[in-house]
Amino acid sequence: MSHGIQRFETGRRMSKAVVHGDTVYLCGQVGIPGEGIEAQTREALSRVQTLLESVGSDKSRMLQVIIWLKSMEHFNAMNEIWEEWVPEGTAPARACGQSALASDDLLVEFTVTAALK
Repeated sequence: MSHGIQRFETGRRMSKAVVHGDTVYLCGQVGIPGEGIEAQTREALSRVQTLLESVGSDKSRMLQVIIWLKSMEHFNAMNEIWEEWVPEGTAPARACGQSALASDDLLVEFTVTAALK
């Protein structure tokens, strides 16, 4: 029984997106390993946008975003791209911290919760 839960692009370990009620939960989104922080941030945010749109939401409907950086040295560079990407007046609640990521080549990961349209 699903109890109103929809899972998208589901594998053994995770689903890329889960919708419950009017809320969308995305798995962590990263860029291309080995690229710089700017390229990884742009790619990860592009993936966030694509996933949100695929389930009927968009980046203006983000409720909360948790950002993991390999190093806080990348904070300002990531924020420059983030601020260009987030529509004016729609900034979600947000947390950002430093963490070891799944691969040494990854510099940033975004975990997003959003509302459906």
